Amino acid sequence: MKPIYNVEAQSISVSSSADLPKPLLEMSRSVAASRFLIGWREWLVLPEFDVPGIKAKVDTGARSSALHTAEYEIYETAAGDQRVRFVLHPIKGSQVVRECDAPVTGIREVKDSGGHAEQRPFITTTATIGLFSWPIDISLTNREGMRFRMLLGRAALKGYFVVDPDFSYLMSKSLLHCYKSPTR
Repeated sequence: MKPIYNVEAQSISVSSSADLPKPLLEMSRSVAASRFLIGWREWLVLPEFDVPGIKAKVDTGARSSALHTAEYEIYETAAGDQRVRFVLHPIKGSQVVRECDAPVTGIREVKDSGGHAEQRPFITTTATIGLFSWPIDISLTNREGMRFRMLLGRAALKGYFVVDPDFSYLMSKSLLHCYKSPTR
């Protein structure tokens, strides 16, 4: 039988970073030094789809990112490339609509939070939070019953961001004002 060790957490009181134990300071710097701090929800811009703002839930429990579309059609071009046409409603409860078209980068099985598997088309696009832009892979799915039209998964966050779940909109404020009219 292996022994069980009980360890009590010890709090550390510091007045400056000079008071931190060296291993903890080095580990903290290596993790966060080159990454942006974001909250558990952020406003994103999807410039390739003329979306000046969409609220996204940052979800480190989800591997992939997901974008709401109530309808999409996968088709093949004359050159044999797979593409997807989809309708995007970036602002819940509004009449804002974007008709989009993008190359399909893959069709993969994704399990939702309830464990239900679904085949989804994936696309690659540019996302922007604040002043930072980077390419992300996104699956297309119906998120009508969800609070957020977009889910930003850990694959999109990896190497760029550290998430502080105590805060919202650390890198971006509301972008609703970017929509000039309901049908822009």
